[in-house]
Amino acid sequence: MKTTYTNFVCAALKNYEKSTPIYSKNIANMLADEYGLPKEKADAATAVAIKRIIEKNDLPELRQYQKGIYYRAANTPFGERGINKEQLIADKYILLDNGYEAAYTVLHQIGLTSQMPGKRVIVTNVAKDGTRFDEKLGVTIRPPKVEITKENKRYLQLLDVLELMDRAPIDEEDPYLLLANYIHQYNLQYEILLALATEYYTRNTILLLGNVAKAGRSHT
Repeated sequence: MKTTYTNFVCAALKNYEKSTPIYSKNIANMLADEYGLPKEKADAATAVAIKRIIEKNDLPELRQYQKGIYYRAANTPFGERGINKEQLIADKYILLDNGYEAAYTVLHQIGLTSQMPGKRVIVTNVAKDGTRFDEKLGVTIRPPKVEITKENKRYLQLLDVLELMDRAPIDEEDPYLLLANYIHQYNLQYEILLALATEYYTRNTILLLGNVAKAGRSHT
């Protein structure tokens, strides 16, 4: 005989690492698979089960972050550790080839600047209504120049870097060679970069891409 919906949901919640975001829709999908429930019934049953678990304190560390998102709090010497916001950002804006880090964060990651960025910008397909600041997660999101896919994601990210270079505090001695090495490392094709730059970016970006290509050729 199968366990109750509430016991099943509670067991599923316990399987998550502490601080990891828990999406009730994922729990509902598990419940639907286990009991052969239609989606609507599984969603409703999961919501009721989680409500009961919290009310009865069956999982004392369970917290609600917002509607549909929960986590298991972790106690540390410095107090309670909350939800993993980096994972929330990735889940919401980046994963499944839906977006990428942009602006000064990427320049720092690549090594073009040693300055730590003061704010984070994420280019994402989710930003359908234009650029805005997500106050809860502390990141600015903006729409891409063209829909991001698995195939063009890294190309667009690199072209965004080139677009920003003239306005950024670059302190790498040979930035063009660094970018040429980056292109080589990820097997990016200059023909595709040029096609995207011509279609969606400024003439200056195209010129900078030419400088990168030249630096790459001179060190082959």
